[in-house]
Amino acid sequence: MERKKSALALAGIGIGIIILFGQWIGFLSVVALILMLAGIYKIRNSKIKKGYTMLAIGAGLLVLDHLFLFVVITLASLAVFYSRSRKLHKGQSSIFKHNFISNHKWDEVPWSLRSTSIWHVVGDVDADLTLALPEEREPVVFLQGIFGDIDITLPDNYGVEVEMFVLFGQIQFDRDHEAGMLNRLVWKSPHFEQSEYKVKFVVSYLAGDVRIRFY
Repeated sequence: MERKKSALALAGIGIGIIILFGQWIGFLSVVALILMLAGIYKIRNSKIKKGYTMLAIGAGLLVLDHLFLFVVITLASLAVFYSRSRKLHKGQSSIFKHNFISNHKWDEVPWSLRSTSIWHVVGDVDADLTLALPEEREPVVFLQGIFGDIDITLPDNYGVEVEMFVLFGQIQFDRDHEAGMLNRLVWKSPHFEQSEYKVKFVVSYLAGDVRIRFY
């Protein structure tokens, strides 16, 4: 059932992008989008090597077909990323990462939780805070990109604040689910102010599949 829902969500993302950019999308672009969405689906089903191969081929075709539009969108997104990062971290020490394609697996072994900003054109982030080793009292994690597949698991011993926006795709928050266009979620845990450790997630994607679960 979960795989079926994921496939339908990715199909919806592709259709939405075609509707939005229809006048610029030709046959080559449609093939590229199908390959990229299929690549994300493969990665979600643990077929990492095959998934990233499909992503790379699809992204290459899309760049060849719409180089100027791609460069404009990418540069605009990157400029917004650095501007928001500075505001979110407010001069604090933080990690900045930007890649065309990235895969962050913070759900397999213990990992260091600190203020981090990550930007990518296509990215997959799995974060399980039950395995996190906090290095700060109130870290901010900022995730932004063009295509994203985000899966976050939250324990009840953290004060959590989330701000999420997905233009095309879906946001699943525990049992609540929103899919389609202009998906937005703002939430703060009831015990946020009283919690010893607090974390804030800010997530923003042009097209994505974002899931928040509670442990």
